[in-house]
Amino acid sequence: MNTLYDFVTVICFIFAVLTFFMFTQGGMRVLAHFMLPAAAFAIANQVGNHAGNSAPMNVLAVILIAAGIGYIYIIVKH
Repeated sequence: MNTLYDFVTVICFIFAVLTFFMFTQGGMRVLAHFMLPAAAFAIANQVGNHAGNSAPMNVLAVILIAAGIGYIYIIVKH
């Protein structure tokens, strides 16, 4: 783990897993919903790592991380 995106996305993924086990009933249906933010975190990590000094790519990575967090919040509240 070399970049800020590595740390942020891995921490977000860990919290997504903890949220799944602590605040949901479990099941394959809920797990399928949690796969989307996990994929968003992985994509954000790759985009952020390859962005360098490219501002649009960094913004895209931050938007993907925020969208993943927001989707997890929606899943848990529903």
